[in-house]
Amino acid sequence: MSGFSSEWLALREPLDLVARNAEVEEAFLGRLPERPLRILDLASGAGSTIAAMHAKFSQPVNWLLTDHDPALLEIAAERWRNEATGRLETRQVDLAGDLEDLPLADVDAVTTSAFLDLVSEEFLLRLTDVIVRAGKPFLASLTYDGRTAFEPSHPFDATLGAALNAHQKSDKGFGPALGPDAAVRATGLFEDRGYRVVRGPSDWRGGPSSPEFLLEFLRGWGRVGQEIGLEESSLDAWWGDRQGKIRSGELHVEVGHIDFAALPSSAL
Repeated sequence: MSGFSSEWLALREPLDLVARNAEVEEAFLGRLPERPLRILDLASGAGSTIAAMHAKFSQPVNWLLTDHDPALLEIAAERWRNEATGRLETRQVDLAGDLEDLPLADVDAVTTSAFLDLVSEEFLLRLTDVIVRAGKPFLASLTYDGRTAFEPSHPFDATLGAALNAHQKSDKGFGPALGPDAAVRATGLFEDRGYRVVRGPSDWRGGPSSPEFLLEFLRGWGRVGQEIGLEESSLDAWWGDRQGKIRSGELHVEVGHIDFAALPSSAL
């Protein structure tokens, strides 16, 4: 399931596109057959994987986009139906319950973006197993890994960052989420099952050119601080400082993410 607004997804997409790791994507693309493809994208939202990848294929691609939110799937269809080089299909699914019913035998590869940190250990085990049993290449982009650095920093950044990382492990619809531990756990599971994994950083870098993103991103940090009962005066002082730095164009943030491609050992 998605749980994200289309407005937030639109704000983060420019940072996502720049952050994605080119070497990881090249390793994934290099394992695909040289013929028209069918790709299954998990938790597709408004189509961020197509936004990043559609121009990188040398062959036509038929996309199957899946998400719990039909409104986001409709946005994805409107954005990409006339831009994609192949057929575009959307399917509303509850991935937590319907994962094993997805048509992995009928696709050439599986992709996802900004999803794995939302899922539980139990779901990740299921996901790894269905992909490995089907023998498909898997590209997982933009999994949050718990690192955030601000310039200039504020004394309350570390407190809120720790609160956010703890909050990331709450239930997002799949059971207790792995949060910042997801990428390391996922790559280990694929390697244990005989897959070759190519991984690399895909960190967000926000600054004066992305003030709306910074405001919404840090507003989310403040909401988490309120939810767990951090001292209101400290939260107010931090938020006032961060807003001022954003308005003056001084604030820069780097948020750690990991991309990886999990590739079957046998030839396709």
